[in-house]
Amino acid sequence: MPDTLLGGLRILITQADDFMGPTLCEVLAEHGADVIASRESLIDPTAPAAVVTAAGRVDVLIANLAVPAPSTEAVSITDDEWRSTFAALVDPLPRLVRAVLPSMIERKSGRILVMGSATALRGMRRTATYGAARAAQIGYVLSAALEAAQHNVQINAIAQNFVENPTYYPVEVQARPRFQEFMKREVPLGRLVSAREDAEFAAYLCSKAAACFVGQVFPVAGGWAIR
Repeated sequence: MPDTLLGGLRILITQADDFMGPTLCEVLAEHGADVIASRESLIDPTAPAAVVTAAGRVDVLIANLAVPAPSTEAVSITDDEWRSTFAALVDPLPRLVRAVLPSMIERKSGRILVMGSATALRGMRRTATYGAARAAQIGYVLSAALEAAQHNVQINAIAQNFVENPTYYPVEVQARPRFQEFMKREVPLGRLVSAREDAEFAAYLCSKAAACFVGQVFPVAGGWAIR
């Protein structure tokens, strides 16, 4: 019997080759979604609107935004690092929402899910730029969700860390003994959350069953961040 959790939903996933994109595409399609996998760069200010327009009707937008995370001490962060990170992680988000939200409001139905990071919830050394950009995403979600909810459009975010994905935790990183020791010492789960576990939760948040969540930020980090 075919899986119908997301049957009939057209789901646009940005940066589909990066971060959680590959597994999201696979899992959401398994649940019956019509997945629109966008691989376009969203740095250009006109790109987000163009991607949404090319997608046609979008029932669910998954803002999957990623960039190689800088590892810089706060005293050494340059203006270029700061601006380029925000240009990749923060600036595309309101542009995507501006493009997709009006049609959702008109239909009085829609979902927007931001694939964010738990570094916005708990500090880590040498991640000030990245953590600040991910925190900006969450701040945007918290407020935009309140405006969208009255139109039956839900905006939420997954704040993840220590989740298996090719951008931040490729297999060569996972194989390092020091990384494995760190996981056992610092992450209560003792292992990476699998990409499929994360994507299955995202699928639920895209489904009709999750219509009650408004501006929620869900940590998925193996207990490393729980607020």
